Amino acid sequence: MPIYQYKCEKCGYEFDLRRSLSEDDSEITCPQCGDLHPRRVFSTFSTSSSGGCAPVGGG
Repeated sequence: MPIYQYKCEKCGYEFDLRRSLSEDDSEITCPQCGDLHPRRVFSTFSTSSSGGCAPVGGG
């Protein structure tokens, strides 16, 4: 289940929610001020590797 970031337009509070892809954003309220319909923030993400998943061999 993905984690989405939201920002309240009223108070500026930013928060994360774990939501199913099939859920819409119409039921979300700001946990800080209770305002309806905070805006979803699109952000980039990155991953890192400790080297344990690298392919073995001289390909």
